[in-house]
Parts: sequence; C-alpha cells; structure tokens
Amino acid sequence: MSVEFIPMNEAEAEHAEAFQRWENDAEITPLTRPHHTKEDLERRHTVTVDDLKKRLENHQYYLIMVDGKLVGEMNYMIDPPHLYRHQEGTAWIGITIGEKTGRGQGVGAKAIAFLEKEIQNHGLSRIELGVFEYNERAHRLYERLGYKEIGRIQEFTYWDGKKWADIRMEKLL
Repeated sequence: MSVEFIPMNEAEAEHAEAFQRWENDAEITPLTRPHHTKEDLERRHTVTVDDLKKRLENHQYYLIMVDGKLVGEMNYMIDPPHLYRHQEGTAWIGITIGEKTGRGQGVGAKAIAFLEKEIQNHGLSRIELGVFEYNERAHRLYERLGYKEIGRIQEFTYWDGKKWADIRMEKLL
C-alpha cells in the first residue's frame, strides 16, 4: 500500500465533490464535525470549489492518497478562536478518512505523523485537537500517538439521541 500526502494549494472540482461526499456521509459525519441537534446532524451540505477556496484562506490542507486514489484530507490552522488553551503558536488539526478503503490500515496514524512534521517545520511546537467522546477509536489513536487530554466541553455535539462531550487533547512537539 502506497500512502501519499499532497498539499492542496488550489481547490478543484474533484476535491469539492469528494469533500461534499464525505461531509454528507452518515457514517462519518458524526465523527468529523459537531451537531447541535438531530436536524443539524441530518442536514446535508453542498461543497463548492469556492467553499474550498475560502477554507484555504485560513487552513493548510493536505490530500490523503492511497495507491493513487484520494481517500481523505487533513488540515491545520494556527491559533483559531476555538482552542481550549489559548496558547499563541498552536496548530489545531483535523483529519477525515472519507473513503472506507483508507480506514483500518494505519493511514490515519501515518497522516498525523506527517502533519506533525509539517507543523513543526512551520515553527510551531504545540498541537490541539478535539475528539468526540463516543469516537473511541480516534481517541485511542491520539493517545497512542502521545496526545494528552487537557479538558472536556460537555454537551458539545448531538449523536445517537443525546449530547456528548468534546475531549480536547494536546501534544507538545
């Protein structure tokens, strides 16, 4: 299996199509972004090239390729307002393995390791992320990679009939 991480410097139609598919996939949507209500969880989104261009203004995106096929994306932003610990020079990271063919093969761990190196090369030494408390698989992965829990925001997202906490984690590079 060949895994590559390619900077997304420009938004293209194929990227918008993939992001829209992933952001509307009922299996992974509850894992990738918060939802305040059941209706919010079930709402479908349109992702256009212009939407991605706007995201590129304050995020650095990387496309995750497995055997030459786009299977996901990862990104970081610097010092966003939603940090749990507001420490200047912090990268907030996000990752989505959108295609089933990219899951359960260690792609996520490789992607995070790559992202950590990119962030370090950018001169940053702290990473923060949020993982929903029911996403035990991702939580275990982050712990295994050295991320430590720094707090929880209770009743942060809706899923499976109730509100769940967002676990905030950090890693010092």
